[in-house]
Amino acid sequence: MPRKLAIFIPVLAAGLALDQVSKLLVIRELPLGSQAPLIQGLLNLVHIHNKGAAFGLLSGWGSELAWLLFVATTSLVLGVLAYMLWRLPDDHWPAALGYSLILTGALGNLIDRIRLGEVVDFIDVYWGPYHWPAFNVADSLVCVGAAVLVWVIMRDEKTADASDPV
Repeated sequence: MPRKLAIFIPVLAAGLALDQVSKLLVIRELPLGSQAPLIQGLLNLVHIHNKGAAFGLLSGWGSELAWLLFVATTSLVLGVLAYMLWRLPDDHWPAALGYSLILTGALGNLIDRIRLGEVVDFIDVYWGPYHWPAFNVADSLVCVGAAVLVWVIMRDEKTADASDPV
């Protein structure tokens, strides 16, 4: 089995399981709109539904138009990322990890959109009166995957610059 598949399959299985189970537990155990403090002054567990994009962007759009736009866009992005992962040389395992994390997170939120028409968010990080918009495991997977890809790009550029005898 190619190394990139050996990375992608467990990331997909574990990431989707963690994302979907955590969302189901929040839906089942925490009433919509409520919150429970986890770390006083820093972290709450909340239960909100996001009809918009990341961090509630475009949530004011008509729900059918927004749903169609988000499902179509996410599906297109999933296709492009899957193609990029497929074309990736097998020895580029850090990039395969980054793509796998992003694909898994995007798919987790797409499942919510198709199943519920919106995304369940439940992690509320704050400091005093300053709150980061609520997010979920899938959002975290996308952000960590993007950070991994940025690191890979920076590492590869540094390596290329060092070997360039200009």
